Amino acid sequence: MAMQPTGTQRENEASTEQLKNDLRQLSQTVEELVKATSDDSRGHISEARERAQQRLNETRAKLEARGEKVYESAREQMDCCDRYVRDNPWTSIGIGAGVGVVIGLLIGRR
Repeated sequence: MAMQPTGTQRENEASTEQLKNDLRQLSQTVEELVKATSDDSRGHISEARERAQQRLNETRAKLEARGEKVYESAREQMDCCDRYVRDNPWTSIGIGAGVGVVIGLLIGRR
């Protein structure tokens, strides 16, 4: 039975797809700029440069916003983990010991 993605996972997937699309658009605009610069028409160069700069600024802002979301999400997960360990110290020690044994067995198999 397959697990259904959570709302956060769907948001992350949608955000990732949006960033890919933004980067594709930025790449196309830069290609247009390169093509326009090979042409000696100053009007085309200026328009392409403005579009490239605008898309670059938009993409940079979206990447920064995405980075902030990732940071906040990681921070929340660390806080949640810290609370669990503080609330359940012996369980946490048991889990850590179990993981250590499994890793030791895996390393020993080599």
